[in-house]
Amino acid sequence: MDDDPERLVRDLQDRFPSARLIGGDAGFEHLVARVVAHVEDPAQGLDLPLDVRGTAFQQRVWQELRRIPPGSTATYTEIAERIGAPKAVRAVAGACAANAIALAVPCHRVVRTDGSLSGYRWGVERKRTLLEREGSRPKER
Repeated sequence: MDDDPERLVRDLQDRFPSARLIGGDAGFEHLVARVVAHVEDPAQGLDLPLDVRGTAFQQRVWQELRRIPPGSTATYTEIAERIGAPKAVRAVAGACAANAIALAVPCHRVVRTDGSLSGYRWGVERKRTLLEREGSRPKER
């Protein structure tokens, strides 16, 4: 899906029907360059202005995900405990699945209790690749 620029634009228009899409702007190009640099070198971090919308619970989960440093992982159970909702492990997984901002809210850093990879909105292979790029060694299931 993400190899087809026209499909990406359609998806963006579907998600934000009232937005006016403008390309080629210098500020936008700078932001894109920062994202690409982050993909190439995750250790440098990614500090972008975000407008992340979700429930209060999702916001708490996503904020906690942003605290996981590159090269590290956390389990769904650990995230649930860190946000003060230790029994909400499935809800944490649901918040990860609802995350639409892959790199800025790094849900790819969340793994199963045994360290193996589970579902990822953009595919488990992409999750594995991102973790390996960051220096993590995901466990094979």
